[in-house]
This record gives sequence, C-alpha cells and structure tokens, in this order.
Amino acid sequence: MQEIIKKVHAHMPYHLLPKHLEMILQKKLNLEIYFHHWVLENMDTARCREMAMILSDAGLKITFHAPFMDLRPGALDDKIRQTSVGRIKQVFELASYFHPIKIVCHASFDERYYVFGDDLWLESSIKTWKELIAQAEDHKTVIALENVYEKNPDILRRLFDALSSESMCFCFDTGHFNVFSCEPLSVWLKAMGKYVGHLHLHDNFGKRDEHLPPGNGTFPFEEFFKFLKRIKANPTITLEAHNPNDLWQSLENIKDMKLFKFLK
Repeated sequence: MQEIIKKVHAHMPYHLLPKHLEMILQKKLNLEIYFHHWVLENMDTARCREMAMILSDAGLKITFHAPFMDLRPGALDDKIRQTSVGRIKQVFELASYFHPIKIVCHASFDERYYVFGDDLWLESSIKTWKELIAQAEDHKTVIALENVYEKNPDILRRLFDALSSESMCFCFDTGHFNVFSCEPLSVWLKAMGKYVGHLHLHDNFGKRDEHLPPGNGTFPFEEFFKFLKRIKANPTITLEAHNPNDLWQSLENIKDMKLFKFLK
C-alpha cells in the first residue's frame, strides 16, 4: 500500500491541515492543498510558512488547488476576469512557501452560460492563462487546468493549442467527465491525451458529482489507464476523496484494480 501512497496526492483543504496533520505525517501522505477564498482572505502567512516547513521536512510532495467558487477566468466582462485572476494569484503567492509541483485551476467554461460565446470566452481565457503562466514560470510550477462542466473537449483543446506552454497541462477529472460529458472517453482522450499531466481520481454513477472512491461507480478506470500507458503518460495523481474513509477505500480499490501497473 505504501508504494501506492507514494504515487498519489490526497485532497486536503488548507483549513483542515491542523486537524489531520498527525495522520498526514504518520502515513506520509503527499497532499493537494485546496485554498477556499475565505482562507486566502484571512491567511496567517507566518502560520502558513510554518506549515509548509513541517510538510517539507517530512519529505512530502505538494500540489495546490486554486479557488474556483464564483470565479470566471474567461469572463467577457474584463473587470470580472481581472478580479478572478487576482484571487487565483493569491495562491501563486503561497507557492514560494510550499513549492507545489502543480497548481490545479478551473477553466470554467459552461456552454449553458456562454451561449454562442465560445470565441469571446476563448479570447478572454487566453489573456488570463498567459498572465498566470508567467506566474507559474516564476515559481517553477505547472498550471493544471481541469475539466468540470465541459460537455466535450473541443473548447479546452482550442485553449491548450492556443497557449502551447510547458507550464500548463490538462488535469483530467474522472468524476466530472462521468457526470457532465456528452462524448465518450475515447473522444476526450484523442483530443486531450497529449496534454494530460495531472489526474483527479474519483467516481460516481453519472448522475451527481459524488466523489466516490475509484471503482465504486461507473467510470471505466481500466480503459483509461490502458490509454495512459499507450501514450506513455506520467501524470501526477490526486485522490479527491472528501473524507478519510473514502481515501483509504480509494487506495484499497486502486490496489485491487492494479491500475498503477499501467503507469511508468
């Protein structure tokens, strides 16, 4: 089990770190730290530095998850876009403490909202991510843009093709695909496979974003990991369990499914 633990990051909201710190250090859990907007608004930087040092001294690897609630990094209203960029930048400011390998962000395209606005959204998004790519380069990290409500990969493929940066990769979220996509997995993998650099692993039954352990729903994990092997992908991986019991179950399921035999 420890070999699997070494290869994954566990979802962890920043404000819950003190509560779970003993367990994190005991189990040697690499983390994907999520920063709520209200955490960033009230951040104690001295305490933040202290926590980063504790995790570093333990030899743990860190990724970040930037805030996303209410943010529209591709907003057509430039004031809204700039406000969204400003909030995301607050996470980049903490990168010098934790040195995250990746910073996960949401592209936040939703065709129900941007009706007939694909091109305008894309233009605004390119401005945003070019600015944040510069921040990523300064901190020697990589932005991992995650699929959420996108029904197909077309708009994300256009965005990645336009940016074409080694400081940005695609975060494929298995649970979001299973709920929101209208296209089969093969279409997504053909379009986005070359950009995959990070994974969010969780499961559901295609109705709600339940964040079940992988294998407890209907996502085709074996098919997915076989594809990753074919393209010689070597992504970082986060288990997006929302409680400890689901985290341990996720690890057991991954072990039983032998998924990691398909990775380098």
